Amino acid sequence: MTSQVVIRMAKDLKSASTKNDAPIWAKLAEYALKPSIARRDINLNKIAKLTKENDTVVFPGKILGTGNVPHKITLCSFSISNSAATKVLENGGKIITFSELIEQNPTGKGVVLLG
Repeated sequence: MTSQVVIRMAKDLKSASTKNDAPIWAKLAEYALKPSIARRDINLNKIAKLTKENDTVVFPGKILGTGNVPHKITLCSFSISNSAATKVLENGGKIITFSELIEQNPTGKGVVLLG
């Protein structure tokens, strides 16, 4: 069963997609409504390989703390482990919510979608 928080987030993402003509938000809404067992996990070392300094990264799954990100990134995810959050913040990065992400990047331009 999908929680009301996830349903609300998916609704907000779909609304932002329509309003801003940004298909990235509709894709994230689709990922949000999938069962949690179907979502992926990713480690920080993989994120470090796929990103560069000051990227805004979205991952529709859980971020785990194995590895390190040696550069600053802005990170948005459905779930993040405490160790991963600590490592990102220690390196000067930021962790933001989906509503903050949409506010900062309404059209989705410059956002890296992993997964």
